[in-house]
Amino acid sequence: MPPPPGPTVPAAVSGRRARRDQPPLPAEPATSAFVAAPDGRQVVSLASLTQAAEAYLPPDDIKRIREAYRFSDDAHLGQFRSSGEPYISHPIEVARICAGWKLDTESLMAALLHDVMEDSGVAKQALMERFGPQVADLVDGLSKLDRMHFQSKEQQQAESFRKMLLAMARDVRVMLVKLADRLHNMRTLDAVDPAKRRRIAAETLDIYAPIANRLGLRKLFLELLDLSFRHRHPTRHRVLLKAMLAARGNRREVLSRILEAVQKTLPESGVPAEVYGREKALYGIYRKMKDKRLSFSQVLDVYGFRVVVDTIPQCYLALGALHSTFKPVPGRFKDYIAIPKVNGYQSLHTTLVGPFGTPVEFQIRTREMQRIAESGVAAHWLYKAEKESFSELQKRTHQWLQSLLDIQHQTGDSLEFIEHVKVDLFPDAVYVFTPRGQIRALPRGATIIDFAYSVHTDIGDQAVAARVNQQPVPLRTELQNGDAVEVITDPNSRPNPAWLAFVRTGKARAEIRHALRTLKLAESVELGRRLLEQALAALRIDAAAIGATALERGARDAGARSLDELHADIGLGKRLAPVVARTIALQFASKPAAAALIMPRPAPIFVQGNEGSAVQYSPCCLPLPGDAVIGHLRGGHGLALHRDDCATAARQRTKDAERWIDVQWADEISGQFLCGIEVLVNDDRGVLGKVAAEIATAGANIVNVAMDAQSERTATLRFSIQLKDRVHLARVMRNLRTLPEVGRITRL
Repeated sequence: MPPPPGPTVPAAVSGRRARRDQPPLPAEPATSAFVAAPDGRQVVSLASLTQAAEAYLPPDDIKRIREAYRFSDDAHLGQFRSSGEPYISHPIEVARICAGWKLDTESLMAALLHDVMEDSGVAKQALMERFGPQVADLVDGLSKLDRMHFQSKEQQQAESFRKMLLAMARDVRVMLVKLADRLHNMRTLDAVDPAKRRRIAAETLDIYAPIANRLGLRKLFLELLDLSFRHRHPTRHRVLLKAMLAARGNRREVLSRILEAVQKTLPESGVPAEVYGREKALYGIYRKMKDKRLSFSQVLDVYGFRVVVDTIPQCYLALGALHSTFKPVPGRFKDYIAIPKVNGYQSLHTTLVGPFGTPVEFQIRTREMQRIAESGVAAHWLYKAEKESFSELQKRTHQWLQSLLDIQHQTGDSLEFIEHVKVDLFPDAVYVFTPRGQIRALPRGATIIDFAYSVHTDIGDQAVAARVNQQPVPLRTELQNGDAVEVITDPNSRPNPAWLAFVRTGKARAEIRHALRTLKLAESVELGRRLLEQALAALRIDAAAIGATALERGARDAGARSLDELHADIGLGKRLAPVVARTIALQFASKPAAAALIMPRPAPIFVQGNEGSAVQYSPCCLPLPGDAVIGHLRGGHGLALHRDDCATAARQRTKDAERWIDVQWADEISGQFLCGIEVLVNDDRGVLGKVAAEIATAGANIVNVAMDAQSERTATLRFSIQLKDRVHLARVMRNLRTLPEVGRITRL
């Protein structure tokens, strides 16, 4: 895809078809897609790609790749990159990067064809007929959406990202080709103006670099970070690079002494190993300086060493040899071999104090671990294998990709979907244990609820308490490495909307929102059904007698797609039950008689206290069972209950009287109801504790308390308490009147 994208749509999901009369811009540096012609001109060549592919693909597959190249070359004829180069040079380079990962033939063909649908108008059916369904599906997953009805550019971007990520969840090759596409665009980003460079670099940091890291493509991840840093903050990058080069010379002696000591110690300990010096990534140094407010001279672990051995036991032998040579820094050892990172990365990390007190990090790993660390999921290419034959890395990747599909099923909004995915792309992780000893990897900052949903949706939905390391903890507790977590569930429990304020993983957030939406819908449907049945009864129509078919027909007559939708609309206050009942009644009377129908006042609706979010108890008057109440059908918000003498309700009834209905309490009431009381007391020592104790003795739960001093000797205590009904309130007041410090008690 060409860099530049449109003015606000990211390069990752947008392509620009160059005009055939577009004047060439200053040429960007030649890439390996070009060779020198006899006359000195740079011409496009497929040689670099075919040489890389011939190393691991048979001749018949090379022929198919050449055929895809010819098709792409014809489709992009007359199109140019912003640098003025023929556009076909970009797909060749993308395919060459994929060949470096040894991706299969279909992936290389899709890389060559990845822009023909959106840039040249080639239909998916044409690709399917020419190259087969696999290649066509890959190219379709790589193509941006061609819809014109988005509400905003942000929604267009999010929808395109969602399409790409879901295509990746079905076939990870989509993302591998997309990452190669982004890498080449980032390498050639100098051809666009600075504002676009910064925007594309920011997008790469937010989405593509984390995905590369999540898939274990460490080498690609680091290059994307460095390129993004260079294009987003060119001055900072230039200054930091200059400081790094200067430090390289200043610290050469120290590093040489460490290298000599290590190369001597390891063979003496019987560990054959290759030792490499390595520099910390420039962007990593910049982030450390920024996060910890350090100068470059204060960042000591700029350089490190990598020790590569043959077997896992040799990793631990090498660790012991290094610790006997240099002193380890306490708390800086990490064993990613026993507990790999979520992207499959394995290695031993330790920081040692070298000569002159310089801390130096060592990474110890096997050759296989080194290969996986560089190429991630691409290093274990076994695409059509059954799940049972997956490598451990592929299993982890498969689980994450499946979680994307789970989030998609629970999320209707594209912006919300991308928000969830971004949360899961944070590289830091904590590793915790289930009661059976299984290891779960979660993002840093994850809570008990995140853990519960990672195990199973039902455990998350029904969570009521938890124990961490055998100790009771709140559900919002953040987990730490090594925690053993046990979640206590209750089948009657439901997700709490307050959980959304502290959960960290996209899966937990999506599951909670889905459950709340489903819960509210079910409650609204039930309330709407009861309202409609009572409105029909007032018209002398028995809802049970007329049958479901007649009610469905009546729902369509009322403009609803189904009876459940009609009930939900009534329960949410979007439709009025008496009006819908009259519409249904027209089916059971002749037109003259129906026109003469006079809607009597509907029978009251009975409230049981278990209706959930479909029935709300207005905070202006906080009605309790036993109070005379009236209901207000608020559009989209269900039924709001007010006390009959509520001043707020009296004012609102003059504006929309048709939305007010009679309500009565059912004989059987369940649940706890909020009530406010004000207690005037003598301001003596311990009076608050005495009042609170009497409230608790009466079986009420205190939710909130506030205190105002009225004078030097008196004070007002305001309590929010949970009660069963008016009788329960009377019992609380009787208990409080027994206290000599209490003067007056008022219900708020």
